[in-house]
Amino acid sequence: MYPRDLTIKLKSAATQFPIVSLLGPRQAGKTTLAKETFPEYKYVSLEDLDNRAFAEDDPRNFLTTYSNGEGVIIDEIQHVPSLFSYLQTHVDTTQLVGKFVLTGSQNFLLNEKISQTLAGRVAIFTLWPLSIDELKRVDKLPRHYEALLFSGCYPRIYAQEMLATDWYPNYIRTYLERDVRQIQNIGDLRHFQTFMKLCAGRVGQMLNLSDLARDCGIAPNTAKAWISILEASYIIFLLSPHHANFNKRLIKSPKLYFCDTGLCCSLLGIESESQISSHYLRGGLFEALIISEMIKKRLNLGLVPNVYFWRDQVGHEIDCIYENGSKLTPIEIKSAKTIKQDFFSDLEYWCKLAGLDPESAVLIYGGDELQKRKHARVLGWQHTAEILSV
Repeated sequence: MYPRDLTIKLKSAATQFPIVSLLGPRQAGKTTLAKETFPEYKYVSLEDLDNRAFAEDDPRNFLTTYSNGEGVIIDEIQHVPSLFSYLQTHVDTTQLVGKFVLTGSQNFLLNEKISQTLAGRVAIFTLWPLSIDELKRVDKLPRHYEALLFSGCYPRIYAQEMLATDWYPNYIRTYLERDVRQIQNIGDLRHFQTFMKLCAGRVGQMLNLSDLARDCGIAPNTAKAWISILEASYIIFLLSPHHANFNKRLIKSPKLYFCDTGLCCSLLGIESESQISSHYLRGGLFEALIISEMIKKRLNLGLVPNVYFWRDQVGHEIDCIYENGSKLTPIEIKSAKTIKQDFFSDLEYWCKLAGLDPESAVLIYGGDELQKRKHARVLGWQHTAEILSV
């Protein structure tokens, strides 16, 4: 197992809440982390059809059977959503903390009914694939960011030294056959996979549901529903625009990114890291890597990933704005390995507009150096997480 930053928060939550939930994409390491963090707990997976039948047919006895002892890890609980109501009654009756650890590869807590049922009883955490810092600690971080973009950050690729070109197609097939069919009854999964590829071709761009729907040959409402599926199963995330107005007309549509760049590269048909250097989406992939890294850092601290972007209708844009309380940090993201003066122009413009000191701005680029420039701090891509410690 790779040591995960979220471990400390999980242990702490188990001393305060009856239920700890660990969500995240399939194969991100949730089960391994739960078992390593709570080694004395029983483990039951609802992917097992016998266990699933037990939970569905006799939920009260299921919970009683597995909650005897220190506690229980219930894996892939989204398979039996009816279990949540019985969980509420059980924990309210026993009044014990830390007895249940729930994992799921879908964000089942988006369901309003479930959220209301477990309100005040559950600590919610999300585990994404490995972060740059987690890869550094085990000496697995590639030297060049192109290799990281191509391989992605899923633990199994590094633990078993698997080729990305072997692993991701199987991951996508498993995702389509298991998760998508469970969330929504989609008759032609090949059509949905085409939709995923179209999304990959728009990484780092504004989400335009009408264009997506037209190119895929589906209705706009279907495109909207399919985007929700990809979000709920942690394939993509939508970066919202920052709400500050500054008396300018702002773009209000979100930007589309993939939670893991290796998955995006696979959908784009990229077959080697060398192809990334000249790929037309290199910049979008690099943005996805950096912004997802910031989100991972926040999630691993048990915090809301409060990152946004800013863009007005005359073309000024800040790739990422990190909001920490009342403090705003504008961040420009450039995949180039050589710093150019015009990289700072939008940062300078935004800082003047917002009345902020240029020293609060950050430029993250594809090189390795750390610099302090007139209009921004400069960080190499490996040091992205340092922004959140400022």
